[in-house]
Amino acid sequence: MDFLFVQFLNGLASASALFLVASGLSIIFGVTRIVNFAHGAFYMLGAYVAYTLTTTLTGPLGFWVALPLAAVIVAALGALVEMTLLRRIYEAPELFQLLATFGLTLMVEDLVVLIWGPEDLLGPRAPGLEGAVNIFGQLFPAYDLMLIALGPIVLAGLWLLFHKTRWGVLVRAATQDRTMVAALGVNQAWLFTSVFTLGIFLAALGGAVQIPREAVHHMMDLQIIVEAFVIVVIGGLGNVFGAFLAAFIIAELNAFGILLFPKISLVLVFLVMAVVLVVRPWGLLGKPEGAARAAVGTALQPWKRLGARGRNLSLGLLLVLALLPVFAGNYLLAVSTEILIFVLFAASLHLMMGVGGMVSFGHAAYFGLGAYGAALLVRFTGAPMEVGLWAGPLLAVAGAALFGWFCVRLSGVYLAMLTLAFAQIVWSIVFQWYEVTGGDNGILGIWPSSWASDPMVFYYLTLGIVTLGILAIRRIVFAPFGYAVRGCRDSVLRAESIGMNRMSLQWLCFTLAGSFAGFAGVLYAYLKGSVFPDVLAIPTSVDGLVMVLLGGIQTVAGPVVGAAVYEALSIYMTSETDLWKLILGGLIVVLVVAFPEGIVGFWQRRVQPLLSDRDGRDEEPAREGTA
Repeated sequence: MDFLFVQFLNGLASASALFLVASGLSIIFGVTRIVNFAHGAFYMLGAYVAYTLTTTLTGPLGFWVALPLAAVIVAALGALVEMTLLRRIYEAPELFQLLATFGLTLMVEDLVVLIWGPEDLLGPRAPGLEGAVNIFGQLFPAYDLMLIALGPIVLAGLWLLFHKTRWGVLVRAATQDRTMVAALGVNQAWLFTSVFTLGIFLAALGGAVQIPREAVHHMMDLQIIVEAFVIVVIGGLGNVFGAFLAAFIIAELNAFGILLFPKISLVLVFLVMAVVLVVRPWGLLGKPEGAARAAVGTALQPWKRLGARGRNLSLGLLLVLALLPVFAGNYLLAVSTEILIFVLFAASLHLMMGVGGMVSFGHAAYFGLGAYGAALLVRFTGAPMEVGLWAGPLLAVAGAALFGWFCVRLSGVYLAMLTLAFAQIVWSIVFQWYEVTGGDNGILGIWPSSWASDPMVFYYLTLGIVTLGILAIRRIVFAPFGYAVRGCRDSVLRAESIGMNRMSLQWLCFTLAGSFAGFAGVLYAYLKGSVFPDVLAIPTSVDGLVMVLLGGIQTVAGPVVGAAVYEALSIYMTSETDLWKLILGGLIVVLVVAFPEGIVGFWQRRVQPLLSDRDGRDEEPAREGTA
């Protein structure tokens, strides 16, 4: 019993640190609607800056001055980022902030290595709280007692700030209805900047107070960001008390889960989030989302079928790809094959997001299920590639149909987080079920049949399947089903008023997207000859999001171009420099600022009209109604 009480106190100490990070993310979410993927990066910067200051400032008060000072320095940096980067793309669709902050995260990960080095750094002990106190015969760190008190103190301070100041009233109003706040003459730009700065301050403070408890390292951002998103969603967007309650729940689950439920400890948090979202779609203390600036999939102009020029360009590209093996060696063929696979993966995600309007943070689940479907066939039945190519995606289809049935009942970021929860549940099952999946050892020996073992033959096989997949997706987009799904995406009320069943249409779209991702996963398994749990992990889902947004979610061809550009850059950068994250992240940020509509969107809106005017004619492709 004494041990359990101390474990409970450990959970409370962790809850305070989690609350600091999650409360800042919740405030930013609630007011600006920014999906701030870089929040974990600022948390990590807070820890690094605090380490430098605590080792520089001397005297008994040096440590205690260093922690809030580090948070202030990082918050100032956050304000600069908001004013110079995010403010430029506020008018772009909301998820482009995700792309920009993802690029920023990549840059920060390499910058901290450049400045502080790759080794873990051990911070100093807190002066006056170096020892431990005896609680029921168990020793408990004195510093953790201070952290337990810090959470409620910060919560009380935020309550006073939001309820007893004019600024706080404006923030709470903006959380409910930003359009009305703007109509009342409030300067939204400076309100957004101040809210973002406060959120970053809290994140940096959360990182700073961790240095006496754990080593500072350059992967801290990825460790904290997922838990912070989970807490924000469980508590309810924009609700600080909800974030506090959710942080307590998640921290105690982490503390006791390993003791009570060791076999599901990795997935326990996501199981709880999935249950909460199914029962309470807006979180424990949240409310339905206010109107967003722009719908995720709303196109800036009607989508068009390929005209004569588009068909000629497509056929020309296909011819170049068909002739590639004549000039390329085996390495280039392998790289090109991998790029093609991720083109199909990105196109499948675009079918869900751009056409269906359903944002997914866990699309890697279906990519990985397809890969494991083929791998399990090989492991337990010895099935050849000819069977695996078609039977493997069945596991992805089953997963997409099951998860999609729950997901289509939600919308916005709540839907996105439920997809993440399901993806993490699948990942944890694969990671821990050693008897079937091999766990983190993976499944080896997933090789193509002898006739397809030559890199050139497998390249042509991949090219054929991917081409058919892209054509099928385009056919879906411009088929009556595609129009119906986009009608539900653009106006649920109008669609339901004319008799459309939104949930059924989106569920089928969700399942189709998962099936195409499953085919991509099967090809990936046979290309690599093995499957590991990382194909289901969060970075794979984030890569898919970046590919779609980089190409342009408001275009049909966007995911194809975005996947090709992102994957080619990633492969090239990783082989040429150790600072590939810094360079790639910088390129992503520049592209987002220069082309907020994506690469293909920029081409269609800016370059193509100029070419048409120069030619003296403008193709009149078949147009559709509102996309």
